[in-house]
Amino acid sequence: MDKNFQIDNTDLKILSLLTQDANMPYTEIADKVNVSSGTVHVRMRKMTDLGIVTGAQITINYAKLGWDVTAFLGIYLDKSSLYDEVVQKLAQISEVVSLNYTTGAYSIFAKILCKDTNHLREVLNDKIQKVGGIQRTETFISLEETLCKPTFFDLK
Repeated sequence: MDKNFQIDNTDLKILSLLTQDANMPYTEIADKVNVSSGTVHVRMRKMTDLGIVTGAQITINYAKLGWDVTAFLGIYLDKSSLYDEVVQKLAQISEVVSLNYTTGAYSIFAKILCKDTNHLREVLNDKIQKVGGIQRTETFISLEETLCKPTFFDLK
């Protein structure tokens, strides 16, 4: 793959459309960008090969599946050198859906999904607090997600 591949406005338009709807067919994207579907396919392959595009996601309403509690955890580590080991263990907990290495008060900021507050308590007490290297956690329960943008800026 050409390491000098330059992203242009057509690529940005393609990415913008796909961040809004990852299931959009290449033929529909081609119509909106005024190129052929083959062009969309080739450009997507190039951006995938370069690591610009790393996958596609769907958005799930977890509450409709019975997972009503979203919580964020500020995690304090005994030592920052334990980060990789702790992350590896946390990643094995199915309720943990996001982990971020952070600056500030916490070493790790995590997002977890649970069925209810009893489930949240079980996950905290029986899984997360038992991970070696975690000193303590602070839990924040989300009452409502008001905004979740597919991108933080307009790619067009």
